[in-house]
Amino acid sequence: MEQLTEAFFWEAVLRICSSLDINKSLERCLAYLQRFIPADSMHLSVYLPDVQMLQFIAAAGGSEEQNLNVISVPAIDWEAPENQRPGMECVHIGNNPHDEPKILDTLHQLNVDTDFSIMIMRLSLDESYIGDVAVKIRGTHQYTEDHGRLFVLLREPLAIALANALKHMEVVHLNELLADDSRYFQQELRASKGGEIIGADFGLSGVMHQVHQVAQMDNPVLLLGETGCGKGIVADTIHNLSLRSQGPLITVNCGAIPDSLLENELFGHEKGAFTGAERQSRGRLERGQGGTVFLDEIGELPLQSQVKLLHVLQRKEIERVGGEQTIPLDIRIIAATNRDLAQMVQKGEFREDLWYRLNVFPILVPSLRQRKEDIPALVHHFLRRKAAELKLSYRPKLESNALDKLMAYDWPGNVRELENFIERALILSSGEVLEVDSLLEGMGQSRFETGAGQPEQGHFPSLDTVCAEHIRQALQRSRGKISGPGGAAELLDIHPNTLRQRMDKLGVDYKRRVWSSSQKTRPQSH
Repeated sequence: MEQLTEAFFWEAVLRICSSLDINKSLERCLAYLQRFIPADSMHLSVYLPDVQMLQFIAAAGGSEEQNLNVISVPAIDWEAPENQRPGMECVHIGNNPHDEPKILDTLHQLNVDTDFSIMIMRLSLDESYIGDVAVKIRGTHQYTEDHGRLFVLLREPLAIALANALKHMEVVHLNELLADDSRYFQQELRASKGGEIIGADFGLSGVMHQVHQVAQMDNPVLLLGETGCGKGIVADTIHNLSLRSQGPLITVNCGAIPDSLLENELFGHEKGAFTGAERQSRGRLERGQGGTVFLDEIGELPLQSQVKLLHVLQRKEIERVGGEQTIPLDIRIIAATNRDLAQMVQKGEFREDLWYRLNVFPILVPSLRQRKEDIPALVHHFLRRKAAELKLSYRPKLESNALDKLMAYDWPGNVRELENFIERALILSSGEVLEVDSLLEGMGQSRFETGAGQPEQGHFPSLDTVCAEHIRQALQRSRGKISGPGGAAELLDIHPNTLRQRMDKLGVDYKRRVWSSSQKTRPQSH
């Protein structure tokens, strides 16, 4: 008898542990148990301590158990007299024979045939109640004490199987979330162009100083500046330098999403929240958990959505569309706009309280015409990048005096316009030297005198801009050397200390390694 019991135990355990899919394991276990214990079906439920409920997670056999995985029943004592349950019989197997969850009552309410016998066994792990397992057979008085003694042998392996199944289900759920995030982020990466800060040591040095000041903090940042001046790249830099750099950076263009879809995009929705909502969807704010959410063109946000965004900033929580559950958020908000929010507040187009929340640390990103000293570096950067994107077989060069002509133009579209200009020039170029005159003329650029290289009419660069560029050209020729024979001071016929003072005033970097590197990559035509 002892050998038979041991063989029963090990054979049953092998079937219980045969698959990570708890439904398959339960089916195999039931098929084996039926040789020794009368059973038409078997079901497994997990105890939810927060709500004191039992939730069915797996069932084997019997068509009436097919929907048990969506049923939750109260896990409380039920002491209804046997005579109020005609045709039912229970054999209790547990620490307390009076600890019977209200499973049978629920089955009776579901109009399940009550002419059956059932054995219910409580499952515990580390002295904690984790759920129940039950076997059922049609007909009354089907179970004996011998059946109970065999069934109780499986309490520990079934408890371990239940715990492992819950962990496996959690891992599967997390993998689904990761796969969903991966698809989303891949789309974001394909849509974004990315980039590095060009001009960090020159025209954007003040901006970079502010970026380094605020990056390690967690407060909102408001980026101000004209369209195309590089606010998105500044936001990327703040995120990359922050403590949240390992988390996601989610970009939301508030002006590109229709008002009717904006709340769904920001906050997500629950299944069945509206027609077509076939499954639960997380919004972009929730996808930014542990990272940064960049709200571009925040001035385009409708007033109704402004109210909800204010709530997010104040409470750090959201509710999905059609949902009632509050979801805590751990995100940092970076907002950007090319509009005058203060003026919009006065006109009633933007909420004053939201503006105060966002305007904690404003950073003004200057337009390209305000930092023309960055144009040479930007031009060479775009030439390299666009040539690679267009798969050109040669390294394009600029024609003589091309940089002077480009620096004389105001670039009302800022860095984005300059980038598009370079790409267009590469596409139209018939050789390895880029001609920019015809393109500039088409953009309304004034003509230049061939000999003097100075504009005949139109906008003049400021004297400081011209001086700074002239000093940089001298530094490039001297490979960053300032004093001594062949130094920039000798080339400019100026005392080295005076040159350094002017460089400091004009924001010209005099680190030798910078100019040595520039000289190596500078086209030969210059």
